Amino acid sequence: MSCASCGSGSSGQPRGCKNNGTCGSDGCNKLTVFDWLSNMRLPGDQPPVRIAEVRFKNSRKDFYRFSEQMSPTIGTAVVTEVEGGGYDVGRVSLTGELIRFQMKKKNIDPDKTTLPSIIRLATDQDIDTWQTARDREPTVQVRARELALQLQLQMKLSDVEFQGDGKKATFYYTADQRVDFRQLIKDMAKAFNIRIEMRQIGLRQEASRLGGVGSCGRELCCSTWLTDFRSVSTAAARYQQLSLNPIKLSGQCGKLKCCLNFELDAYRSALKAFPRVETKLQTEKGVAICQKIDIFKGVLWYTYKGEWMNWHQLTVAAANEIIAKNKANEPVTCLEDYTEEPTLQSNETIFENVVGQDSLNRFDRSRPKKKNRNNRKRNHVKKDPK
Repeated sequence: MSCASCGSGSSGQPRGCKNNGTCGSDGCNKLTVFDWLSNMRLPGDQPPVRIAEVRFKNSRKDFYRFSEQMSPTIGTAVVTEVEGGGYDVGRVSLTGELIRFQMKKKNIDPDKTTLPSIIRLATDQDIDTWQTARDREPTVQVRARELALQLQLQMKLSDVEFQGDGKKATFYYTADQRVDFRQLIKDMAKAFNIRIEMRQIGLRQEASRLGGVGSCGRELCCSTWLTDFRSVSTAAARYQQLSLNPIKLSGQCGKLKCCLNFELDAYRSALKAFPRVETKLQTEKGVAICQKIDIFKGVLWYTYKGEWMNWHQLTVAAANEIIAKNKANEPVTCLEDYTEEPTLQSNETIFENVVGQDSLNRFDRSRPKKKNRNNRKRNHVKKDPK
């Protein structure tokens, strides 16, 4: 969803608000929350919630209290308090009763927690100062990377965020080991004449701040709606019968994709009815070993030792029945007694070979046949000169 300023111009080309998700309408922002309680009235004896959720660059959000004289709405630019001095400028992303649910989700008690306050609504001068500071971020980031390379620091500066008053900048970086950046802070403070704060983030947080498009063709989940980054293990891929290919299972952050956890619970609940893959079936014909399972169809394929090319398809119920008989020391003749062949309807076929039915050049234009010149010469009768 986009705002009106992101529409197309008179020439038909998209204008774009060039705010990178921080425009006033809050319709094309990352992690936007829809206020489904906005059209509902409060009971007469219940006071309104005077807390607003303010959004800053990328996905950074925080809760702020405001006085009774203020009435901020979604998309309003406000000036907020900052710990350590100065002020910051952000836009209100949520107000009203839905704030209680958002704070409960993040384990914040509004009655016991001391929250910062909104100083005032942003004026034109505050917005100009804030926009000027944000325009400096690309050049400052490039210069900071050059200083880090000169000091040979094993770190990557991924993003820079200026404070609303332009007196402080937060540098986000990723590193595999501990980095001593004390000299880097001195050099950057001297070069930029601002207060410097270094904040280390993980690779998943870096991908959420930078954004991008995943292999599925959609925007990254971490930069659009995903807020909690749970650990993903290779066991999630094993449960879903996926090949352990790091190229296909890794996201843009270099870690395992977060979407591997989305359907993991469904797979784990479905696998409860399946026997263990390493369980062997004891029959009079021989010992059978599981080769493959299909979770969606609920079938397993077993082979005898020494007959690896002959696979026998069994249902989950049949495999569990054989295992129960093995535990009770009851004889099992062979797997063929439990194999179920697929039954077909009268108008149903398993496989149909369609190769060669359609010609590849059936849409080509037919060329007229050329007449044989030799035949024309033979049939030609020369006229007698007499």
